[in-house]
Amino acid sequence: MKIQLLQIAHARSGDKGDTGNVGVIARKPEYYPLLAKYLTVEKVKEYFHGICQGKVERYELPNLYALNFLLHESLGGGGTISLKNDAQGKTLGSVMLRMELEIEENISIGR
Repeated sequence: MKIQLLQIAHARSGDKGDTGNVGVIARKPEYYPLLAKYLTVEKVKEYFHGICQGKVERYELPNLYALNFLLHESLGGGGTISLKNDAQGKTLGSVMLRMELEIEENISIGR
C-alpha cells in the first residue's frame, strides 16, 4: 500500500544554525509504529538528496508519537548568512509530508 506521509502525520520544522529540524507527529497513536518502521534515516536522506548535504539524525519520541529529524548542512550556512529562500528551514516539514511511503500494512486512513 502506498501512502503519502501527509495522510498519517503532521510536521513542524525550523532551523538550528545550518541544520534543518523536522518534527513528524502521528495523527493518531496507531500511526506511530508506521512512522517508526518506514520513516527511516536512509529514506529521509534520499528524499532530501538535493537539499541535505550532511548526515541525517533521527530521534524517537514515542510518548509524543513523534520522530524528530536533524538534516545537517541543509540551510546554506544558517539564517544570518544563507542566500537560500528558506534559510530557516520553515518549509522542510511541508516538503517531508509530500513523501510517499510504501507500507506492507493495510490501514484505514481518516482524519
